[in-house]
Amino acid sequence: MRLEVDITSKEYRNAAGERHAVISGLKFTLGTGEVGVLVGPSGCGKSTMLRIFAGLDHDYQGHVSRPPGVRIGMVFQEPRLLPWRSVEQNVRLVAPLVDEARLSALFAILELGEHRNHFPGELSLGLARRVALARAFAIEPDFLILDEPLASLDQALAARLREQIAMLVDSRSVMTLLVSHDIDDAVRLGDRVFLLSPRPTHIVAELPIPTPRGARSEAGIAAIKADIAQRMTATALESANVTMARISPREARED
Repeated sequence: MRLEVDITSKEYRNAAGERHAVISGLKFTLGTGEVGVLVGPSGCGKSTMLRIFAGLDHDYQGHVSRPPGVRIGMVFQEPRLLPWRSVEQNVRLVAPLVDEARLSALFAILELGEHRNHFPGELSLGLARRVALARAFAIEPDFLILDEPLASLDQALAARLREQIAMLVDSRSVMTLLVSHDIDDAVRLGDRVFLLSPRPTHIVAELPIPTPRGARSEAGIAAIKADIAQRMTATALESANVTMARISPREARED
């Protein structure tokens, strides 16, 4: 199973009728069992990409190839749980045929066993995010899409949930694509990290991480994070220089 992405351009029109480029020349592949992480500056269009990959947005130039009949599990930036349904009902809504043993095992990994009869209004943000993960994994996806699943969590809770995501991904042969602005998440969870430019977005570097997740040392993680941070800084400076070069001398004097 393989995801093939070749998006030549993606634009949108604002309220004034002006067209703005979001993506320009985004090309990569992802295979079964791989975790790819998209890391880029805020507002570069990461969530737009995920909607395209999931088949929710067809207004772009290029192509995205997914295997026919692929089961897609998606975790959005917000948990998006139905408030009038319990934790278990929210999960069973998307996976009505899931058996009790598999559901209980999933809840155990995500530490949701004591909360299966609670309603979303009774949950913390961390628990709500775990329910969203349980809902995505309950369908046994072939392709898992995670949009900032650890956003707005404190460091300790994010680390715990990251471990749970790694455990679930490693226990299944699933193709995973994660969007994150957090370099630590990218290095600890990803097999390949795709560094993105500011808009119009394209991949400026692809960094493979050959060491298995469970075998990565803190020293190795720190070295990769430093490399990524240096590359991201260089990309930001290059983008700023390009922007300044586009400003005419007259515009610069007026500013």
